[in-house]
Amino acid sequence: MSQEKVDKYKKEKANREKLQKKEKRTLFLEKLAIGAVALVMVGWIGYSAYGVLTREDPDEEKEVVTTEMDTTAISDYLSGLAEETAE
Repeated sequence: MSQEKVDKYKKEKANREKLQKKEKRTLFLEKLAIGAVALVMVGWIGYSAYGVLTREDPDEEKEVVTTEMDTTAISDYLSGLAEETAE
């Protein structure tokens, strides 16, 4: 081996630990990002499926609810106010 190759090999060997740590960190961050994207996709699909399953059927007959209210007290009050302003 020439002296250049020997020197190059020694430099690579000296920095090998730093390079390996950097590669491990990069790989971990890539896996973390992929996991986060996958988790978001699964959550979105689940939310969409839940929305489809729980929405109301437009063809289904709906029960009509009617409410009756006695408004004579309000009518008497308003007519009393009208009489007072007319005087």
